[in-house]
Amino acid sequence: MTESPDEERRRADLADALAAVHERVADAARAAGRDPAEIGLLAVTKTWPATDVALLTDLGLAAFGENKEQEGAAKAAELAALRPDATARWHVVGRLQRNKARSLVRWAHAVDSVDSPRLVDALEAAAGKAVDAGERVDPLEVLVQISVDGDPDRGGAPVDEVPALADRVAGCAHLHLGGVMAVAPQGIAPAEAFATVWELAQRVRAAHPRATTLSAGMSGDLETAVAYGSTCVRVGTALLGRR
Repeated sequence: MTESPDEERRRADLADALAAVHERVADAARAAGRDPAEIGLLAVTKTWPATDVALLTDLGLAAFGENKEQEGAAKAAELAALRPDATARWHVVGRLQRNKARSLVRWAHAVDSVDSPRLVDALEAAAGKAVDAGERVDPLEVLVQISVDGDPDRGGAPVDEVPALADRVAGCAHLHLGGVMAVAPQGIAPAEAFATVWELAQRVRAAHPRATTLSAGMSGDLETAVAYGSTCVRVGTALLGRR
C-alpha cells in the first residue's frame, strides 16, 4: 500500500529522531565505559496514534510505553490490525488504579510503575485469572517504581519500602520481578537521584538476581541515567516530538 506524502514525511522524521536517540545512548554508554547493547529503548507513545507505533515497529522498535490502561488497550488492538506480524511489548509506565488490573493483564506485557503492596496483590490476582481464562501465558513483568523524594503525588514507593515491595512481587506466582524504575524528581539533581536509584537497584539484584532491569532516564536526562547504570531509557519527546 502506497504511503501518502504525510506518512512518508512522518516516517522520515521518526527515522531521523530514532537515529539521534540511538546515537545519544551509544555516546553516553561509551562515556560511562559501558556497552551500548546493554541499554534498551522504551518508546513512550502515550497520546500518539497507533500509526506512529506502526511506523516505529517498521524501524525496528518493539517496546512501547503507555500511561493509561484504556488508551494502551485501544492502541495495542489498533497496532495488531495495522501490523499483524509485528512483535510489540506493551509497558504501562503511568500510575495505575487497582481496578484497571483485570483489563490490563489481557494486553500488557509489563507494568513499570508498581508502588504499593495492594497494587501487587491486585495484579497477581488479575494475572492469575487471566492465565486460568487462557488470556495470557507468561507472567506479568513488574518493575518497582522508586520515589526518590517520597512525594506521594508523583507515584513510586518510598526508598525504605522498595526492598520489601520487591520481595512481595518476587513471591507471586503470576508476576515476574524485572527490577526497578525511577523518574528523577524536580528539585533534585539527576545525578543525585540516579545515584540513589543505582544503590537500591543493587540491593534488589542482590536479593533477586534475575531482577536486572534499571529503567531510568528520559529525553532530558538519559545521559546521566546511563552513567548511573540504567539498562532502559524511556524516550517520548526526543523520539516523537511535542504535541
